[in-house]
Amino acid sequence: MTPGDNIVEVRNLTKSFGDLLVLNDISFDVKRGDFLCIVGPTGCGKTTFLNSLTKLYDIDRGEMLVNGESINLKKHNVAYIFQEYSTMQWLDVEQNIGFGLKIKKRPKEEIQEKVDKVIKLVGLEKYRHYYPNQLSVSMLQRVVIARAFATEPALLLMDEPYGHLDLQLKYKLEDELINLWEKTGTTVIFITHNIEEAVYLSNRIIVLTNKPTTIKREMLNGLPRPRDIASPDFIALRDQVTELIKWW
Repeated sequence: MTPGDNIVEVRNLTKSFGDLLVLNDISFDVKRGDFLCIVGPTGCGKTTFLNSLTKLYDIDRGEMLVNGESINLKKHNVAYIFQEYSTMQWLDVEQNIGFGLKIKKRPKEEIQEKVDKVIKLVGLEKYRHYYPNQLSVSMLQRVVIARAFATEPALLLMDEPYGHLDLQLKYKLEDELINLWEKTGTTVIFITHNIEEAVYLSNRIIVLTNKPTTIKREMLNGLPRPRDIASPDFIALRDQVTELIKWW
């Protein structure tokens, strides 16, 4: 996948909570088709950035553009996967995945077609009529991811979605996410404090400082896929990012 023009432009983003300056004059671009991972120390403002981008928070200064316009969630096709699961307990897997399309008032035939497609991609075909309380943790996360991709978002925002999973489940779901990204061309901004995860997933990495948060380094990640976490090149990049976060 070769990213093209910018889909997101962040200019001089500044956000405070009272006297606490969290995001300090941050500027960067996200190209169409990017898989951008944003890493930094715990509490540096990674989630604050996503919440500002989606206008859950008002910002003090700066602007955030999607396709050259001020972000408008009613107009721009943006999906947001939070840290916590957000399945509707009264809906089965199929209905949960189709929920975003239903909200957008898509035709029933289109909803069914897209739901069938992503259910197959995430391996939930046998579970389409199960309810959330009948599913494992990994299956619940697959439902959330499938629901996001079913809407074919131009931009997918993910806030540490695998932070509480064990290592085996994490890698399995990361591989499924990469598969979906490669097949759909969706632009992804993925927030994580896990450096190995950032190196495994991304084609670009932004390293943030501690508060007041600025960008310490932007890095390209050209490691071949599928990635081998034991390869010398993988370890070298992981160590490089670790040092950027470790030393201030």
